[in-house]
Amino acid sequence: MTVGAGNTFDTLHEDMIHDAQLDYYGRKLATCSSDRTIKIFEVDNDTHRQIDILRGHEGPVWQVAWAHPKFGNILASCSYDTRVYIWRELNGAWTRIKDHVFHTSSVNSISWAPHEYGLILACGSSDGKVSIVTCKEDGTWDVASINAHSIGVNSVSWAPSVTPGSLVTTTGATAASVAVKRFVSGGCDNAVKIWRDDNGAWKEETVLNAHGDWVRDVSWAPNIGLPSSLIASCSQDKSVFIWSQEQPGAQWTKKALKPDAFPDVVWRVSWSPSGNVLAVSSGDNKVSLWKEGLDGEFSQIGDVAEGGQ
Repeated sequence: MTVGAGNTFDTLHEDMIHDAQLDYYGRKLATCSSDRTIKIFEVDNDTHRQIDILRGHEGPVWQVAWAHPKFGNILASCSYDTRVYIWRELNGAWTRIKDHVFHTSSVNSISWAPHEYGLILACGSSDGKVSIVTCKEDGTWDVASINAHSIGVNSVSWAPSVTPGSLVTTTGATAASVAVKRFVSGGCDNAVKIWRDDNGAWKEETVLNAHGDWVRDVSWAPNIGLPSSLIASCSQDKSVFIWSQEQPGAQWTKKALKPDAFPDVVWRVSWSPSGNVLAVSSGDNKVSLWKEGLDGEFSQIGDVAEGGQ
């Protein structure tokens, strides 16, 4: 099955686009580019109207990320220029509310924590560090850092805030109990690492090894409270692995998404909001869609070629 592209439009960026993200309600679209700009579009069905251009980065902008709307219209961006900017829209005007000038090399990935934890942003950099930027109640920002991957960090992704298994617990605990903060990172050391907040200090919980080249992206699947946890990772080695943990504290097990390699480097993996469909973006300009069956195996259910062909 080939999935149609829906609609396309010209962003008028002057160079390659690296990321495009819809906000929580799907009404605003942010794009970023090697032209060093971020563009904000208003989305109304099939129409896209540019409402602002955010300038300030001095290098290619790799990623953008919307915070949860409970904090207002807040967007983060990261760049080759080593900086992370946090922008806020108020009364139609966008301003920078935080210049995160911490890293010494390209910042390749940013990810907002689940909103239950507060306004917290994880940033992964080619300097090998992950920084965690936290907005405090008085409006000031705290920064913590981890020496995560010695050669560089390519991706970070937060675990869901819902405690695994809380939906089916029989102990009388709250079904939506909030889990300890955790996130996963992927790096140039070919490793996938899970990090855990231990009373304010970040500790390495697990190292997952399977890839034979740089890990390009990691994505922790949403969870509604079922016991199992899933992480997808993809690599320069043209592979995608699904890591599963049947219950908290159990060993993580790995399974290749498909038995043979993808045709090209796999750049990005992204879960659907329900956590049962995985989108895989590879260097052959295709996005393939994979769904988990009742037997736990994943099968391809569709693909989208560049331009919808």
